[in-house]
Amino acid sequence: MIIGTRGSKLALAQAEKVARLLKDLGFETSLKIIHTSGDLFTDRPLHAVSSGFGAFVRELDDVILTEKIDIAVHSMKDMPTARPKLLSTAAVLKRDTPFDLLLTYDGTTLDELLEQSIIGTSSLRRAAQIKRYRPDLIIHNLRGNIDTRLRKLREGQYDGIMLAKAGLERLGWEFEGEILSPELFCPSPNQGTVAVVTKAGTEAEIAVSKLDHPESRIVTEIERILISELGGGCTTPLGSYAEITPDGKQVGVRAEVLSLDGQETVRIDDFIPMYGAIEKARELGQRLVMMGGGKLAEEALLQLSRDSYNFCDSCD
Repeated sequence: MIIGTRGSKLALAQAEKVARLLKDLGFETSLKIIHTSGDLFTDRPLHAVSSGFGAFVRELDDVILTEKIDIAVHSMKDMPTARPKLLSTAAVLKRDTPFDLLLTYDGTTLDELLEQSIIGTSSLRRAAQIKRYRPDLIIHNLRGNIDTRLRKLREGQYDGIMLAKAGLERLGWEFEGEILSPELFCPSPNQGTVAVVTKAGTEAEIAVSKLDHPESRIVTEIERILISELGGGCTTPLGSYAEITPDGKQVGVRAEVLSLDGQETVRIDDFIPMYGAIEKARELGQRLVMMGGGKLAEEALLQLSRDSYNFCDSCD
């Protein structure tokens, strides 16, 4: 079976992990690198490439549908909620750390940073959350792979950069950074999770399904449902996080929508029973819209259409 992947170090690490897991089950695979528009056009906002959100995913979907590859491996948070009917998310791997990490050149924490310090991020969500917590800081766009981002930090172009901790973990890299509280920095939906996609009804789907981690699938589905009524993808500053309680009887859920300047927030923080969790999450998502989340999302889209924001929660 052929596994399609982007060519970045992180994407390759994720694909190689899937290949190892399948090999352990007796399945032989090979890797094929697919170059997407999101990789090629780094001089423009991601929402201006391949219709914005899902720029790294849709083109790999097309390659699966044309049967040039059998399997695609994605950071699940990059996947649009609406998926092609002929494709299957055959496995959701066990989730890695879902939280954000702040890296600074000298180990300074977020609270210790001087006023007017420059923070680099490619995420509208993170930018809005930083502006809410430390409105005195300056946010500059930061695109490129992890190597590029770390180099720019070392060169002093930024006083700090924000990344998904899971990406560094998958590369086996350890850095002394500050893990940001999910209460203050609610993660992007499905952050820290790898999804493996195949064409539905194929031998590849049957093989890959053996890698599925049920608990990770449940919480990621809940996170998607919580924000599914909002739309907007990476053009809306929003976070969503779900975690099963230790007794397995409930799911703690948190979702928020922010204005681009971080000054307005609509938020839900609750526990729902495991039994019927999907339907309850859908109700909470509708409540988030009615509380004003829908209005904030629409305002963000309108402002983005007028301004030249160069941020996106993809490529974290």
